[in-house]
Amino acid sequence: MKARRKRHEPKFKARVAIEALKGVKTIKQIGREFDVHPVQVSEWKKVMSEGAAGVFGSGPGKAAAEDFDAERTTLHSEIGELTLAVDFLRKKSRQLGL
Repeated sequence: MKARRKRHEPKFKARVAIEALKGVKTIKQIGREFDVHPVQVSEWKKVMSEGAAGVFGSGPGKAAAEDFDAERTTLHSEIGELTLAVDFLRKKSRQLGL
């Protein structure tokens, strides 16, 4: 029988990663304390240290707004193209008497 994987909340992962970044305890001690494998603690520590710049940078809100604006621009151009196509087809169908 397979053991089920534990699913950890982001807050828990952050707490463990911050503890690992502090460097007061070893990765092995932190893993034992939080009942997490030391390799997982190292991974969370790595993700935290790489993603920490995003906290002070543009942040996810700004990136989401930029993605929204880009998508909106794309959709507006598609609407324009489709409107032209519909107008063209209406004009041609009137000429053919359909």
